[in-house]
Amino acid sequence: MGGTAKKARPYNFVGMGFFSGISCRKSIVDGGFKMEKKQEHNLKRRMEARHLLMISLGGVIGTGLFLSSGYTIHEAGPVGAILAYAIGAVVVYLVMLCLGELAVAMPQTGSFHVYADKFIGPGTGFTVAILYWLTWTVALGSEFTAAGLIMHTWFPHSPTWIWSLLFMIVIFTSNALSVRFFAETEFWFSSIKVIAIIAFIIIGALAICGVIPIKGYSHAPLFKNLYGEGLFPNGFKGVFTTMLTVNFAFSGTELIGVTAGETKDPEKNIPKAIRTTLLRLVIFFIGSIIVMAALIPWQKAGVNQSPFVLVFKSIGLPFAGDLMNFVVLTAILSAANSGLYASTRMLWSLAHEKMIPAHYAKTNRRGVPITALLASMLGGILALISSVVAASTVYLVLVSISGLAVVIVWMAIALSEINFRKQWLKSGHTVAELKFKTPWYPFIPWTAFIMSMLSCVLIVFDPTQRSALFYMIPFLIACYAVYYGKKALKRRGEKADS
Repeated sequence: MGGTAKKARPYNFVGMGFFSGISCRKSIVDGGFKMEKKQEHNLKRRMEARHLLMISLGGVIGTGLFLSSGYTIHEAGPVGAILAYAIGAVVVYLVMLCLGELAVAMPQTGSFHVYADKFIGPGTGFTVAILYWLTWTVALGSEFTAAGLIMHTWFPHSPTWIWSLLFMIVIFTSNALSVRFFAETEFWFSSIKVIAIIAFIIIGALAICGVIPIKGYSHAPLFKNLYGEGLFPNGFKGVFTTMLTVNFAFSGTELIGVTAGETKDPEKNIPKAIRTTLLRLVIFFIGSIIVMAALIPWQKAGVNQSPFVLVFKSIGLPFAGDLMNFVVLTAILSAANSGLYASTRMLWSLAHEKMIPAHYAKTNRRGVPITALLASMLGGILALISSVVAASTVYLVLVSISGLAVVIVWMAIALSEINFRKQWLKSGHTVAELKFKTPWYPFIPWTAFIMSMLSCVLIVFDPTQRSALFYMIPFLIACYAVYYGKKALKRRGEKADS
């Protein structure tokens, strides 16, 4: 994914006791680190531990769980779906352990883009940032459309675009006011989702045990739907072919790294959020999938209707459809809120690392990079327009690439951690000096890298998703070509001036 990191590239090792705003460069002569002042466009550390916890939850709990989980159950079967989500949870947790060591040592906005730049190669750093920016901007377009459609079901005589425009203004305002306002908004959006899922798991568990009656069952269903037609009714292959969908559902956990540069006391708060990642994923995802798979026959689970709605309707919950539409609307707005934040910070980081024009790194007096925010919002609007006027061409390619992008990012995080640890030890430091250590190094990062890569490769066996891989490969080549092409032109211009 790139070359080796250059020896003279800057580091920000908070684990060594250095504070943000002071960078250090590796001295080739003595193998140590020299501190030097670095001029930068400052972002403000305004996020607290509760914000970080809910943002990490809000980033991952979205339409992937509320809607796409039905597709996974239908394709992989009930037990296969549980297994697929369990594997996905393990992959994400391993990646987060790698990200934890990097983010605590270097709590920078842009996170994995900066790490890939320093520890894999600048071309890879540029490509990772573009992929992540594209992922969220494409998602923005679909989120605003989906939010408008939900409102249209309640207000059928109103045009969908009015609601989409209204939500664009709300999400833009949330991000534009301040990072603190964004974090507070995301905290409450995420709280609604978390409460809804906890209620779903508790009510579902009572129905499974027969405490709450459920339509179509004369007695407690227990777990008959899980094994009634065999453990893997569509074959074991379904577990692997749905892994891309599962990984996409888990995308957003890496937002912890993006927020590192604006989090108070990152040395304490980032490890706390990361250590609870697996537990949260098991409770919210695996718990929800078990309830769905136990209460909904796998043949009826699909993407036409949320499996959450199917479960609530089957137990006779009044206004189940409207209630879940409200929760899904909240999830959509939360995803759009986080997505605009993430894409904005990626542009800011690219400009901060001098890979794109510097004006994208400029911040206002509240510490918000307005130019980058406007550009990301425009990207989301263009994605929305392409979904209307070029759904089967441009938009299809964008969605295909963005679906794989997060897995490429995970691979870059794992490889960055491997190279970071090597360079850390090579410079004369010890593992004990690190404030957060990825356990069982190098087994954990290599496992994370290989499992992420396999989830990309295995979609070759699914004809409905195979095109994503074919679109991604030329896009990656194009990103590297753009970066190194610009670099070559810059060198040629410098030679001409001299």
